[in-house]
Amino acid sequence: MAAETEGGRCALITGITGQDGSFLAELLLEQGYRVAGLVRRSSAETLGAAEHLRGQLELVRGELLDGDSLRRAVERLRPDELYHLASPSFVPESWQRPAQTLAAIAGSTATLLEAVRDRSDHTRVFVASSGAIFGAGGESPQREDSRCRPQTPYATAKLAAHQLVGQFRTRHGLFAAAGILYNHESERRPEWFVSRKITRAAAAIKAGVADELALGDLEAVRDWSFAGDIVHGAWLMLQQPRAEDFVLASGTSHKVAELAEIAFERVGLDARDHIRVDPSLVRSAEPTPLIGDPSRARERLGWSPALSFEQLIRRMVDADLRSLAGRQLA
Repeated sequence: MAAETEGGRCALITGITGQDGSFLAELLLEQGYRVAGLVRRSSAETLGAAEHLRGQLELVRGELLDGDSLRRAVERLRPDELYHLASPSFVPESWQRPAQTLAAIAGSTATLLEAVRDRSDHTRVFVASSGAIFGAGGESPQREDSRCRPQTPYATAKLAAHQLVGQFRTRHGLFAAAGILYNHESERRPEWFVSRKITRAAAAIKAGVADELALGDLEAVRDWSFAGDIVHGAWLMLQQPRAEDFVLASGTSHKVAELAEIAFERVGLDARDHIRVDPSLVRSAEPTPLIGDPSRARERLGWSPALSFEQLIRRMVDADLRSLAGRQLA
């Protein structure tokens, strides 16, 4: 039996303070949901990317490494929909803390699925998987049934979480679905990610507060989408008559150099005049380009990105220009 709410369906989001959580919360609020977000300590802490939604959200304490807190959140809310977006997201750090990474990603997923099974089996569950699960699988672009050969502890943990979703769906009949997400960006992306690093630098150099940007491999390719489009796909997945896993991606590849070219062009500069390649930042090349095939999502969900790659990068640069201008005036 669903939780009784005054505002329609109830949704619980882990990762509410991040880029994806904030866009998803906006979407759900527009749809008339009662939206609850998991926060680590208390309602007094910053809501990060969702700070502008404070007062519209119900905040529930919980931490990925505290299973009891996750179980309590599910039992208390008994939500109609649960979106599990939270996880350590900076892949290189997973090499430093592999055990913690596995616990935070796979362990939290197992706990939430178990809690839904035992205390709230009407809840529809979305779990954020990753295109990184395919790793060195040898096939590009990747589909939902492509071979998985993860190459990092982060990807291994994501694959374990992904497989748990399918196992709980098959064995316990839960409506549980994994979204295989590829790189997705916005002006809310943390500044240590290469996309935001580039757009931020283009704005800073244009504003005269920086001179150059050091990057690694400019030939590295990624499948980049707009975060708002990706979370729309996640929502669509939970509106279907039956649970399925879907690749959510643009289906196109772009080099880091292309992203930089568009970003610097937006401010009237030539990227080649301001970017320096730092060999220490160059990582080993991926054995298989991670490009997603979103055909199933397009056909069965009717999902298609609203923002093109070029529009996304320009949007990010414009936001960084506004942010820098605001700081200079303050």
